[in-house]
This record gives sequence, structure tokens and C-alpha cells, in this order.
Amino acid sequence: MRLVELFYEGGPLFMAIVTIWGIGMLVFTAQKILHFFVQDKVTKSGLGLILLFGSLAIVTGFLGQAIGLIMAFDAIEAAGDISPSLVAGGLKVSMIAPVYGTILFIFSLIFWGALKEVYTRKTQKLA
Repeated sequence: MRLVELFYEGGPLFMAIVTIWGIGMLVFTAQKILHFFVQDKVTKSGLGLILLFGSLAIVTGFLGQAIGLIMAFDAIEAAGDISPSLVAGGLKVSMIAPVYGTILFIFSLIFWGALKEVYTRKTQKLA
């Protein structure tokens, strides 16, 4: 399955919002890398924003799933008798946004942890 198809299947609104949080996380990661390695500035400010944007990505993904499931269950309730394969397909689609948000959260944890370690080592060298 192509990534663009997954994006639209997962719900363009919530997938776009999760993507915006992911871009924010990458921007703050790049900014801290630039400060630490290019400009040689050792500040802790802004480091928590990497984790914040990753957390927003996962929470927004789960919010999108919850809203999608509520809408799907309303449709199932209105239709009455429905096949299990249709329900399984809907559940599979509802997992796309949370999985995407979780992947971004994992990356934010990795970037945050690595940059925090760099910050700790650089401040120990200065002391």
C-alpha cells in the first residue's frame, strides 16, 4: 500500500494534524542539532519541545481513532446487521492515525534522549 493511500485512508484531517506535529518535532530537533554542533551553544531550552510535539502526535492520532470509531459505530447501529469483515476493515483503517502518531512519538523519544545525552556530556565538559 502506498503512503499517500494510507494518509487518505487514515483520515486526511487527523493525519495532516499528526504530520504537522511531526514536522514541528523535526524542526526543533534540527534547531537543537544546529545549536549543539554547528553554533556550539549549550542550552537546554527548547529540548522539551521535541518531546512535546511527539506527544501531541500520538495523542492526536488516538483522538482521531476515537472519533472515527464513534462515527463508525453510529453507522453500524443505523444499518443494523453488518458483516464481520466490514467491521474488521473499519477497525484496520481506524488504526492508521494512531500508528503514525506512535511512530512519530518513538522518533521524538529517540531524538530527545540522544540530544539530552549530548547536552549532559557537553555541560560536563564545560564544568
